[in-house]
Amino acid sequence: MITVTEALDQLFALARPTGVEKVPLIEAAGRILARPMSARRTQPPFASSAMDGYAVASAAPGDRLTVIGESAAGHRFDRPVVPGEAVRIFTGAPVPAGAIRVVIQEDVTRQDSTILIGDRLDSGDNIRPAGGDFAEGAQFDAPRKLSASDIALLASMNIARVPVARRPKVALISTGDELVMPGETPGPDQIIASNTFGLHALLSSEGANPRLLPIARDNATSLKHAFSLVDDADLVITIGGASVGDHDLVAPVAEELGMQRAFHKVAMRPGKPLMSGRLSGERGAMMIGLPGNPVSAMVCGHVFVLPVVRVMLGLPPVAAPRLRAPLARELGQNGPREHYMRATLTEEGLTAFDRQDSSLLSVLGQANALLVRPPHDPARAKNEVVDYLPL
Repeated sequence: MITVTEALDQLFALARPTGVEKVPLIEAAGRILARPMSARRTQPPFASSAMDGYAVASAAPGDRLTVIGESAAGHRFDRPVVPGEAVRIFTGAPVPAGAIRVVIQEDVTRQDSTILIGDRLDSGDNIRPAGGDFAEGAQFDAPRKLSASDIALLASMNIARVPVARRPKVALISTGDELVMPGETPGPDQIIASNTFGLHALLSSEGANPRLLPIARDNATSLKHAFSLVDDADLVITIGGASVGDHDLVAPVAEELGMQRAFHKVAMRPGKPLMSGRLSGERGAMMIGLPGNPVSAMVCGHVFVLPVVRVMLGLPPVAAPRLRAPLARELGQNGPREHYMRATLTEEGLTAFDRQDSSLLSVLGQANALLVRPPHDPARAKNEVVDYLPL
């Protein structure tokens, strides 16, 4: 068996970036920007007013000024303003030439075309300088996952289309005679296939393009047929059949079809029977074989699959980010494998569930964290700080 870190290193070595495509900015939220962008304009492109008021060339308490015009957003006042004059101006409007400040409307009294500046004169100039936000040519760095704020900024830079990483195509294959799809009527010895649905949701949330393939039964013919449907995939994920029992056929069938195996078995709990490699063929898809127990598959999804997808999207090869929090109650000694315990994080700290069986999806559904225990970690007292992965 290899460690989780060693497994991740080998997975990262197998992962290939998916390439770049251009998409309209309106469709780019949540995508990974593949290349840096440059602003195509200066923002603001002119000195603009930060307040509603009067643009003036000079002002002091008690001054009387003649209002000579108006400047509004999208409609500038075209001639300069000189001492003794004022231009009515609104927020965002261009400041006329000659004006050194905007006196806010609360500091003046107006009568017809004359304003009187009061005793309390705001000390600021209330002018936003040209380029105060960014200048033409300003860099927008990549790679990065585009947020709503990023989209707004790119739009203000006058960028209509952006180069983003192509979403990795991921083929999901459940294996086992015992499985039926949700909504079907299971036989007396069958259960509902849940793993592919959870992984589909997990992959979609990370920016991949997953699809479910038909369930592969516990025979070589059925499994080979499933593999024949993955020609366009960048990543193939099998669930179940990755161990070494008589009915665990994924590894031998994949190798018969030309897979070059990278590793098999990881010293972790849950998730020990994990395997990976690369399939043969023109596309040469990467393959990850996950264990069949539902919690094992989902934990491996967080620990291994999502970091691999991020590398395929052009992001750095790093493990899932861990946070730290105190224990809300004590923990016993850990065994020889790295343990990812379902837990809840509250204001009091982390509490591991008593039941950690890898078949219990109901416990995973209640968890909002995976408490990470190193191999042979000693017993931990309440309030000791430990690592966890947020869910």
